[in-house]
Amino acid sequence: MALLYISGPLPATDLEAWVRPNEKRERDNAINLLERLHILAVKASQGKPRAYALTNPFASSLRLALTGGGRHNSLGVPSNIKSGDGITIAELDEFARRQWEGVLGYMVGSAGVGLGDDGVKLSPGVKTLLEIGKLVEVRGRTVEITQDGFAFILQEVNAQVWTMLILYLQNAEALNMDEVDVLSFLFMLGSLELGLPYSKANLTETQTQMLQDLGDYGIIYQPSASTSNIFYPTRLATNLTSDTSGLRSSSLASTSDHNRGFIVVETNYRIYAYTSSNLQIAILTLFARLITRYPNMVAGKITRESIRRAVGMGITSDQIISYLTTHAHPQMQNKNSTILPPTVVDQIRLWQLEGDRMKATVGFLFKDFNTQTEYEGPCRYAEEIGVLVWKQDRERKFFVTRHEQVAAFLRNKSGRGD
Repeated sequence: MALLYISGPLPATDLEAWVRPNEKRERDNAINLLERLHILAVKASQGKPRAYALTNPFASSLRLALTGGGRHNSLGVPSNIKSGDGITIAELDEFARRQWEGVLGYMVGSAGVGLGDDGVKLSPGVKTLLEIGKLVEVRGRTVEITQDGFAFILQEVNAQVWTMLILYLQNAEALNMDEVDVLSFLFMLGSLELGLPYSKANLTETQTQMLQDLGDYGIIYQPSASTSNIFYPTRLATNLTSDTSGLRSSSLASTSDHNRGFIVVETNYRIYAYTSSNLQIAILTLFARLITRYPNMVAGKITRESIRRAVGMGITSDQIISYLTTHAHPQMQNKNSTILPPTVVDQIRLWQLEGDRMKATVGFLFKDFNTQTEYEGPCRYAEEIGVLVWKQDRERKFFVTRHEQVAAFLRNKSGRGD
């Protein structure tokens, strides 16, 4: 960025002043990469010191993008049309919260446990992307969260949004969308201002399609997708490049939110959650058996069956313990040095281990070697290429996950007459 606005090339001696003495290798790698990408050019002439400068097409285009100039409108085009809807920031926040928690509620199956979905109807594209990203598994009409999906739930809202946008970008080609237009629009989102309407007039066909898709996630709000020529970025979009939470009123909004610590776990495995959030209650049903529900609290119990059911969906004991610890009630955090009762933590791990006593691995067994030398060669080769799972030197047997390279090694060795 410093090179972008200086009038001439930067001498190599000045560049050295920016680099720590023990990081010269990283400097050389960075310079080499920028040169291969034709972003950085070396200026060397007789009698003058070596210097570096940004290539002119790249430098001028980057300056234009940073200032929002040209025809690309990298910072968006504010609309001069006064919206008749009169959308407020509070309404944008509520829309974003409702849509995003609708996505999370679909993942944890809140509708399936009778908790409703707050009227959020997810498009087939949203459901397909969640399945492609291996965040959920769809079995008939049943949606089950995966291990990656539960890890996704544990993330902060901004990290969740970025994960979803990266999935969207990775699958742009499958959606018949221009990847460059998708990436350009994602970069533009972080520079928009909350509460301002922006024009659709200069958007490409791909970016117009993205408005509808991102609206399903609550990242973009459109007053009327069919007739209006404007759109509003929500806080989920404007906070993409910030460490501020993307949701103000969400039950998963921030670690500093006073509503975040709401779970009490007792030594008899009973659990009490002081929350009225359908999303949080649905998450609890993944690994606990809920018994009673009050207007602002639910009571239940962590049982062997509930933990085994969660493990069967791919949720690990460490993820369950992490969730309970993160959302522990302040009274539990002040009570002991260990937030959760040790007996409960140990038992949750033991219940998972009950299903981990035996693990099946698909592979191939090599045996019946005539001599120890004949056995050691391919066994050592299998270990070197990382396919060896098990070996028994005394009986001259070994087990591998893939056999092609080991079989080729044996054929080559036989052909040489070794």
